[in-house]
Order: sequence, then C-alpha cells, then structure tokens
Amino acid sequence: QVQLVESGGGSVESGGSLRLSCAISGYSGSDYCMGWFRQGPGKEREGVATTDGDGNTAVADSVKGRFTISYDNAKSTLYLQMNSLKSEDTAMYYCAAAAQPDPCPLAYIARNPYGSAYFGYWGQGTQVTVSS
Repeated sequence: QVQLVESGGGSVESGGSLRLSCAISGYSGSDYCMGWFRQGPGKEREGVATTDGDGNTAVADSVKGRFTISYDNAKSTLYLQMNSLKSEDTAMYYCAAAAQPDPCPLAYIARNPYGSAYFGYWGQGTQVTVSS
C-alpha cells in the first residue's frame, strides 16, 4: 500500500523560505512520476512542480526561479524547496505519485489544471501560509 505523508508547512513572512517533505512508503523502483500540487483559498487545485525517474523536472510559471523539486531515492522522500515566498503562495500543498511512471508529461502536469489526473496516490496535505 502506497502512503505519502507531507511535512514542513507553516507560517512565514513574505520573502522567506520553507522546505516541504513528502515521505513515501510502499512505492519502489527507480522509475517514477511525482509532483507537488496546491490549492489556495477559493481556488482550484493546481500543479506546482513535477519530477521523474530520469531526474527531469518542471515547474509552474508562477513559481519558476523560486521553487525547486527533488527526490531522494535512498530516503524515499520528495522535497519542495520554496524560496522568495509570496502571499499568493498561501495554500494547502499536496504531494502525489503516479501509479504508473509512464507517461509522465512533466510540463503539462505542472502547468495544466487537469495534470492531477495522472496521479493515483496523494498525501493529506500540509498548510503553507505567507504573510505580507
């Protein structure tokens, strides 16, 4: 059974940084498709960043240059480093993993509102609040 557990959320002032972690269990193999999504107050869920087993990554235009996604295979942990946070980054953040590693259209998932359909496994979310 695949389980994803996020941590690292919290409250931070604008311009600050946070690193989200997602501990993944029951998900084996070096080939994968994983991502981070978020849902702000009154907004639909949107893609933030994605990565695959080849180490390729993609991020949404709204976080480009500020957020970085990475996966530590040895620790089975997915990370989202968030720098230069803005008030509009306030949201519940979710990590997700695909049941099948292929296809994994990274840019499409990160930038299209329907990208979440590629993922079958989800964490419970961690809240990030950025105050201006």
